[in-house]
Amino acid sequence: MVTLDGYYAGPNDEIDWHVVGDELHEYVIAMLNSLDTLMFGRVTYQGMASYWPTPTAIKNDPIVAAKMNDLSKIVFSKTLDKVEWQNTRLVKEISPADISKMKQQPGKDMAISGSLVSTFAQHGLIDDYRILVNPLALGSGKPLFQGIKDRLHLKLLSTKTFKTGLVLLQYRPV
Repeated sequence: MVTLDGYYAGPNDEIDWHVVGDELHEYVIAMLNSLDTLMFGRVTYQGMASYWPTPTAIKNDPIVAAKMNDLSKIVFSKTLDKVEWQNTRLVKEISPADISKMKQQPGKDMAISGSLVSTFAQHGLIDDYRILVNPLALGSGKPLFQGIKDRLHLKLLSTKTFKTGLVLLQYRPV
């Protein structure tokens, strides 16, 4: 998810501005069904790990919680010493060669969190961009494509407009 002005998180990593609704919930479940691996940076991992395994998450959203807890997860962090969320492994460095090898393995798709987009994009590791644009501008925050050194040429594959005002943009690299 990003804002109209391109931020995936606020200046203090806040995501309290995310627009949600029934349509998005259905989309998220379908997307999670198409995955077998989630990849996070440290901050996103810590937020997810502090919520999805909890009784509150399991009670309020049992389908998504089950999927989030059961999927294989990789957290990329130079500062964490261990991870405790089930099915999670810690990787200290992003190795484009290792990610490329993982992509060649049989299985379902992998999804990455916003903090990994710039690094993965620069190494040509993203096959499919699915960007949910929220109907709001923050004015400051963490840009989704911060640090991109070369132009990223993309081809629009599809769009979907949600009743809440969210717009899903799906792109592939050219």
